[in-house]
Amino acid sequence: MPQSIPERLCEDAAARLWEEADVFTLGRMADALRFRLHPVPVVTYIVDRNINYTNICACGCRFCAFFRAPGQPGGYVLTREELADKMRETVELGGYQILLQGGMNPDLDLPFYTGMLAFLKENFPGVAIHGFSPPEIVFLAKKEKNSIAAIIAELKAAGLDSIPGGGAEILVDAIRCVVSPNKCPAAQWLEVMEIAHGMGLRTTATMMFGMGETIAQRIEHLEKIRSLQDKTGGFTAFIPWTYQPANTNLPAPELSSWEYLRFLALSRLYLDNVPNIQASWVTQGPKIGQLALFFGANDFGSTMIEENVVAAAGVSFRLPEKELRRLVQGAGFTPVRRNMDYSPREMDG
Repeated sequence: MPQSIPERLCEDAAARLWEEADVFTLGRMADALRFRLHPVPVVTYIVDRNINYTNICACGCRFCAFFRAPGQPGGYVLTREELADKMRETVELGGYQILLQGGMNPDLDLPFYTGMLAFLKENFPGVAIHGFSPPEIVFLAKKEKNSIAAIIAELKAAGLDSIPGGGAEILVDAIRCVVSPNKCPAAQWLEVMEIAHGMGLRTTATMMFGMGETIAQRIEHLEKIRSLQDKTGGFTAFIPWTYQPANTNLPAPELSSWEYLRFLALSRLYLDNVPNIQASWVTQGPKIGQLALFFGANDFGSTMIEENVVAAAGVSFRLPEKELRRLVQGAGFTPVRRNMDYSPREMDG
């Protein structure tokens, strides 16, 4: 099995590499490409907080342990006061960005979203808002009987800074119709991202794997991300993580850390035009997150001041910034704070 960095992988070559290369071979190849793209031994991270403004969702995805159906006990929509409390705490802890996401709540209209953004920007102008996954935007566009472009333009004007890659799961409709049949199809997820990139919004791309898909379907997902990136250049990073089956309605064996690391490495090799690959210590734990830095990842993600969705599936890792920096340094890298666009950010004080 060759261990040199390949030319641009096609889908068939990627599948052969997956079948024939062991975890260490894939890791060495991905590590070499990582250092070709980022020669300086730096690992970036961001200090932010996940804020789920509502858990009420009409989508009913089988893999989600967090949502509550409309009318079901336990549903909530955060008040402005609750939002402000979370934002103040975030700033006090050194945070400068929030990941703002919720469910497909049929009771929330466009003025709710634009009003929430305006409120946050008015009261916390120094905090960037990375918010609203493509399925949320598609759902809102349908509810408002408006175009995706019009909705994104309204959200951007109200204060949205960038869009996360949530809701991608596997960008293959044969899988989506089984695990999330009420969520937007793959083509619409990609459409949202293409429109956002055209409006100057940067976004991330994600993937949740281990729900029964084939390796060919995983690679098809990578190909769709790479093709759109060739066209727009708007993705700043790719973040793959493994499905966490506890407390969900989609039974599946939990993937091993070795499979996570192998696919992380394959992602780095395939996505030659996406500059950054993020380690998922949130699902894998800090030590595997540290190992991921030798399998193609150059970013350690977020300190996760608050995280609810993965925690609802029974996985709850936390990393204060000091510990995150210690892990990065222990792996032989220099930790560097960054913004969403991966520009470096000075430490406070």
